[in-house]
Amino acid sequence: MKENKNQEGQLNIELDQEIAEGTYSNLAIINHSMSEFIVDFINIMPGIPKAKVKSRIILTPQHAKRLVKALSDNVRKFENEHGEIKDYEKPPIPMNFGPTGQA
Repeated sequence: MKENKNQEGQLNIELDQEIAEGTYSNLAIINHSMSEFIVDFINIMPGIPKAKVKSRIILTPQHAKRLVKALSDNVRKFENEHGEIKDYEKPPIPMNFGPTGQA
């Protein structure tokens, strides 16, 4: 087995096959406390009144801000290449759905 030597300052990130396949989500519910942001990714299907959280990501406030910046940058790049992303749908559930973001 070949040894993977990192140069100083580089991070070796491993991606398992199961994770690489990804999980589809068409709804994200975001809550926060003083110390963390919680993002629940959900796949809701038309006509089915119940949905399960497929993945939960917990971030520090600093990482949440970095994620917002990275997403904004990627959306901007996407729209520059492919045109404006239009949001045709109204949210399928009320925006006050779920628990409040209090600790």
